[in-house]
Amino acid sequence: MTTAIGDSRRGSRSRARARTGTRPAPASSGPAGDRGFVMLVAIVLVMNLFGLVMVLSASSVTSLTDNGDSWSYFNRQLVWVALGTVAMVTTMNIDYRLWPRISWFVYGAVLALLVAVLAVGVNVNGSTRWIVAGPLRLQPSELAKIATVLAVATLLADREHCLGDRRRSIHTTIVVMAPLMLLILAEPDLGTTLIIAMVAATMLFAAGVPLRPLGGFAGLGLLAAGLLARLAPYRYRRIVAFRDPWADPRGVGWQPLNSLAGLANGGSSGVGLGESRVKWGWLANSHTDFIYAIIGEELGLIGTMAVLAMVALIGFLGLRAAYRAPDLLGRMLATGVTMWLLVQAFVNIGGVVGLLPITGVTLPFVSFGGSSLLVTMAATGILLNVARRGRPVVRARAVPESHG
Repeated sequence: MTTAIGDSRRGSRSRARARTGTRPAPASSGPAGDRGFVMLVAIVLVMNLFGLVMVLSASSVTSLTDNGDSWSYFNRQLVWVALGTVAMVTTMNIDYRLWPRISWFVYGAVLALLVAVLAVGVNVNGSTRWIVAGPLRLQPSELAKIATVLAVATLLADREHCLGDRRRSIHTTIVVMAPLMLLILAEPDLGTTLIIAMVAATMLFAAGVPLRPLGGFAGLGLLAAGLLARLAPYRYRRIVAFRDPWADPRGVGWQPLNSLAGLANGGSSGVGLGESRVKWGWLANSHTDFIYAIIGEELGLIGTMAVLAMVALIGFLGLRAAYRAPDLLGRMLATGVTMWLLVQAFVNIGGVVGLLPITGVTLPFVSFGGSSLLVTMAATGILLNVARRGRPVVRARAVPESHG
């Protein structure tokens, strides 16, 4: 009886295909053959190699002045790229579904490090962000980014049945993230605090929390950020420099003006690799926060657009991995890491080109920096693991029958 019904259904489908003149297209190959995964690996490695070249160029003068060797910062970055690649390959091969088992341990460890940095950290340019142990310098606020992604993803995946209660979802996330953000704000590091807040908000939105309540909390957050900027003299000076750098061209306006000068010098094709003028004492942090200005000066508009294209491609491939993730946990992890990279790149580039106030965050994969690069590469490995395990997308295509 069952066989007869099955034969009848198959016959009906065959007759329907005969009437439409189509046959089913073959199924998509599995995630192991996903070109998006391969492209994501390739673009991350290309950005790291490009970053090495630009760090060598942008840091050559500072390296020579500080260490008597124009290659010193490049050599250190080369080590961090190698370690970062090892970290990426390691996390790429860890099943992302295992991360919830240690996410709260990571969260607690990062909280402890953030407390420690306030107690025994080293103050650089008015901010206490680093713990120094011999030749090593650790920046716990960078670890806070990956702790945020892991904690919020675990929280939302564990409470998937509660996502309909939008207030509860938002309040729980705020309670979890508030200690991290307050400790980072106390360093002070408003830029990283805002990045973490935006990453958590986009993860909530991707989990299905409506935009309207998120917008209300975002408005309160921006108001608080504005008040904090107004109360802290150095932050307020940055806001003034952002609004009118010519108001104090030899003071707080110096960095933004020389950053724009470097971009203007480059024109469309640049002055040539290694030929930057502003890195000769005119633009501080040219190999870290302001490396995008050196790219614009030496490689011109073509170079800056190439960087934007690579960042956009990482964003597209990362969000594609989130869309194809087989479960909510994978979707949250992929969304969190991708938005972290996009938001940080936007904040960095926006500060360099004058669209945003200067915040002191680095350009992912490109700027010089040990903790930043190592943590970013480890997080990218998590994204790659989600991408590799993504569901195949099967598209229904009509293929004409051959009647010959």
